[in-house]
Amino acid sequence: MPVEGNMQANGTLTEPTPDRGAPDAAARRPWGIIVLVAAMSIIAIGVVIVLLVGLLRSLEPGALTAAPAPEPAPAPVATAEEYAENTQAYDLATLPVIDVFTIAPALPVDDRPTEGVLPMVATPNAPGAALFADPTGSPVGQLPSTLRFDGTTVPVIEKQEHWARIMISGRAGLPSTGVVGQLTAWVRTADVQFTDNTMSVRVDIAGSSIQVLDGDTVVWEETSFAWGAPATPTPPGRTFIMTTRVDEGAGYTRGHPIVYLGLQSPTLDGFNGQNNAITAFHYHDVRSGAISNGCLRLDEDAIAQLSALPLGTPVVITGT
Repeated sequence: MPVEGNMQANGTLTEPTPDRGAPDAAARRPWGIIVLVAAMSIIAIGVVIVLLVGLLRSLEPGALTAAPAPEPAPAPVATAEEYAENTQAYDLATLPVIDVFTIAPALPVDDRPTEGVLPMVATPNAPGAALFADPTGSPVGQLPSTLRFDGTTVPVIEKQEHWARIMISGRAGLPSTGVVGQLTAWVRTADVQFTDNTMSVRVDIAGSSIQVLDGDTVVWEETSFAWGAPATPTPPGRTFIMTTRVDEGAGYTRGHPIVYLGLQSPTLDGFNGQNNAITAFHYHDVRSGAISNGCLRLDEDAIAQLSALPLGTPVVITGT
């Protein structure tokens, strides 16, 4: 509602100039009260409008301030069952030795052959460690602290406070009966010594590559080698360096060491009348393509690299 008045040059409003016939001051007083009440009403209405506008604006789409989103609950982390401690004493002499020549159907084959392992190896305390198929059961064998063909320093697949799952040499069965793959077992952590090991070997037959890694870093690579023929393929999966030695009876190696693995042929029960068909890295004059009984044939420089690796170094073979 406009207020009557004269606009000064400075833009301010002045009171209206009274007419000569205007009522006296007492007569004008009610009008002053009316004007005052009207002004206060206008101010009150203005305040209400401002509040209403503010409220309406706050209700416009997109104008609401969203409440902070609740922090998402942490995703559940899959963890293996923690097995209880077993402090029972066992007479190792009553348990069969598990080595490269053993058929041990009570022990499981590796059920995760394409996965990695922990950066450590385990070695039994003297005189050896009891081997379990299941930490909740009784031992089914023993891994001595020393063996003629080694295999006593092995990779660790899984480690808990009281138990560790390891790879070991030997087989759960023969290929002729349909059982193939890397043998595994559980040991009590109190029965073994753990040693850090960041070295590993990765064999990609399809990609024609053999790599030595320190952690995730490739420190050496070979792209020229031979592998298993179709009827006698190189066994796939994860395994480990069981032993490294010179075999004077293997003339094809030209005196270079053979690096034996803990994994055996998926098609052969044995070689040359032996009861094992172990896979190995070794030197051979003929070393190109799918021609071997499963072994990986390399030149002398490659064998020198691989034979320098510590026992128990994990090896993963893919692309067969």
